[in-house]
Amino acid sequence: MMQGSRYILALWAVVLLGGTSQGDPQLPLASAPGNIIIGALFPIHEGTEKTKLSPPQAPICERFSPGGTVMALALIHAVESMNRSPLLTRRGLSLGYRLHDSCSDVTTAVLTTQTFSSVALECGPALNGTRHHPAVTAVIGEMYSEVSIAVARLLNLQLIPQISYASTAVILSDKNRFPAFMRTVPNDDHQTRAMVKLLSDNGWTWVGVLTTDGEYGRHALDSFVSQASEKGICVAFQQVLPDLLSDLNIYRKITSAARTIAENPKVRVVVSFARPEHMKHLFGVLHPNAMDKVWIASDAWSLSKDLFEEYSIPASSKVLGFTFKSGNLSSFHHYLKSLELSMDITKNQAFPLSLANRSEVQGLSTESLLNTTNGGVIFSIQMAVTAIAHAVAELCTARDCSVPSSVQPWELLAALKKTRFEVEGKFYSFDSETGDINLGYNFVQWGPGQGDVLAEYHPTNDSFSCTSAITQRMFHHLQSVVSKCSNSCVPGQFKKTTEGQHTCCYECVNCTENHFSNKTDMDQCFSCGPHEWSPVGSSQCVAKTVMFFSWQDRFAMVLLVLALLGILLTLSVGVLFLCHRHTPVVKASGGPLSFLTLLGLTGSFSSAALFIGQPTRLQCQVRQVLFGLSFTLCVACILVKSLNILLAFQLNPALVSHLCRLYQPYAIISSCVGLQGLICGLWLALCSPTETMQLGETTTLAVCSEGSYEAFGTMLGYIALLALICFACAYKSRKLPQNYNEAKFITFSMLIYFISWVIFIPVYVTTTGLYLPAVEMVVILISNFGILSCHFFPKCYIILFKKAENTKDAFLKKVYEYSWKEASTISVNKPIMDNSPIFCICQASPGTHYTDPKGSGSVAGLST
Repeated sequence: MMQGSRYILALWAVVLLGGTSQGDPQLPLASAPGNIIIGALFPIHEGTEKTKLSPPQAPICERFSPGGTVMALALIHAVESMNRSPLLTRRGLSLGYRLHDSCSDVTTAVLTTQTFSSVALECGPALNGTRHHPAVTAVIGEMYSEVSIAVARLLNLQLIPQISYASTAVILSDKNRFPAFMRTVPNDDHQTRAMVKLLSDNGWTWVGVLTTDGEYGRHALDSFVSQASEKGICVAFQQVLPDLLSDLNIYRKITSAARTIAENPKVRVVVSFARPEHMKHLFGVLHPNAMDKVWIASDAWSLSKDLFEEYSIPASSKVLGFTFKSGNLSSFHHYLKSLELSMDITKNQAFPLSLANRSEVQGLSTESLLNTTNGGVIFSIQMAVTAIAHAVAELCTARDCSVPSSVQPWELLAALKKTRFEVEGKFYSFDSETGDINLGYNFVQWGPGQGDVLAEYHPTNDSFSCTSAITQRMFHHLQSVVSKCSNSCVPGQFKKTTEGQHTCCYECVNCTENHFSNKTDMDQCFSCGPHEWSPVGSSQCVAKTVMFFSWQDRFAMVLLVLALLGILLTLSVGVLFLCHRHTPVVKASGGPLSFLTLLGLTGSFSSAALFIGQPTRLQCQVRQVLFGLSFTLCVACILVKSLNILLAFQLNPALVSHLCRLYQPYAIISSCVGLQGLICGLWLALCSPTETMQLGETTTLAVCSEGSYEAFGTMLGYIALLALICFACAYKSRKLPQNYNEAKFITFSMLIYFISWVIFIPVYVTTTGLYLPAVEMVVILISNFGILSCHFFPKCYIILFKKAENTKDAFLKKVYEYSWKEASTISVNKPIMDNSPIFCICQASPGTHYTDPKGSGSVAGLST
């Protein structure tokens, strides 16, 4: 400890003399011997005085920095601690140092670096007969990136490893340009990414940026603006301050920056990459109202305690910052407290101190040094010394390092890239490609707690983790601050920017109809899906109401009741005919054929019910096919009856005898229904009906698409053809006996069918919407009831109410009267050929044949 105090005393003596103002800048402020000498650069002073360009003069440092002095003491403490560690003592090694003041100035730092790379001569084989050894094996420093870049270019010449404890410029990670540079802090890309993450999480999209006109400040600005734009964050203004405080334009630039900040009241968040000295001057000229903001501080000034002690920050403003991660500094704090520097130096009269120097030293106490301690930087310095010690120990395991120059700088550089060391239970290493250490940031808020750590930032996954529940509440409370150019657009609106404006300055416009936005500050509205809709200014789409001819519709219920009534009447007629199947009326109606007709009517009535309800593919296919086949069966049976009547009463007897051979009722019915089945089968196979949705503005109409309207028309046209033949045959036979005049009833039923379907076609083609299925349903019911009423209800009336006419004798009497009348007519107009029967003896259906009383033949046309 006594030896360390001697070196510290020398350090303080030079510091108080004004740095290099009274001596050579190439002389160290403090030094200590060792097997491995470490060069060190620290900003003991904040700048240099301006001197005349001619003749050249050594820089004169000014503005003493207690913070820089604490860093220098941290290096001395770290070296002494490692020299006492078993890592070095069991190898008989020790570390030494040569500590210089950079004065926060590039020129001064370069002059000092020349002493690091100066060589000692040693006889041995070389091109000129000597071997050259640098004065130091490694360098720790500097704080500012601008200085570190200049120093690194000199150290690269001899690959002297340089480890910075605070320089964060990204350019220094480029190993092509700076192969010997390493650092124990993250680079600025991580810091700017953390800042952008913070702004984005809190919705701060309108911010200002302050930076310095140096390598560090320029790159930090470019990196921040690039990453911020990707997250939709706009930079309202950029103020670039001179890098050096000695610049003649410094105060004019700071005043301009203060005026810009005051003129942008909507900018509630300012990001600053400036130095503490710049922020001191800026806070000095800012109006208190203009300071009412959230200040995001880079690691350069986030924990500058003297800055916050000097200026009163309004309670409504917040200073947030990113600092390097720290460790346990209790040993270093104890080290500082054990020093009585002021007393030792002020009693030493070997140095001609000025009154100003003497007054400054007397005001500097151990307590003030503790207050200016930047935990993150101190921890980084300690890690740099620790890394060098581990690399030296690794190299000296297999060699004798007590011999001078036994470890070359380039060897130490290679060892540092591979070394992995432990600090407080955590392992650290340098990235082989960038030279950066695997470390994140602490996120702090300046306040009564003197820099409370709210959270930790993890570069690996770009995330924050709060240190406690209290800090978590403080962290989330930041969201109450609003820093936006325009108010947020609520869901249902989108941002509309004007050409030439920032994208963050916009007006909120309601989404148009059938468009929506479901988040805040959306750049555009999205279209609703084909089955959705939304009104103007909507935040979501709602499903379109599916419309169809519903079971609950009153009109549908009426039609359904009619269809059910038709089925019941058809079944009732069938039961009635079945009970009286041996009576002349039933036999005259076709006998078994009447039951086939009733079966077809039942199927046709049933198909009408399939036009109600939400259509499905199967329902669309079944309803048309069922109707087509059922109604074809009906018409085919009627056609057989029409042909039978025509053959019995109206055709030329000579022609009838030939046609009777072709008259096969069931074959005709089967052929007619089979052809319709073929049409429907091809329809289903080639272009089947299916369900489809007709999209409206707010509704979706579920309908059946017929697939092929040509096939649909062919099916209906085929039925119409059969009906037309029935109508023609029946019309020619309309003068039959009145009580059994089937031809008239067939004529009327077919006429009803034609009228209804002729009306249906234009209505169906021109009608769209909910009630289109009802149109076809109505026509089907009309056609069915027309056949039921004309063909069966008169027969039922005779069966139930005129039983006297439903006898064999009554039936024969009517037939005889009609036959005698017709025979008389024929005999008057044209002689009857011998052996030519008036009536065709055909069997329309199995049953009894009635013989003409005049012997002219059987009345086969009315037989059963």
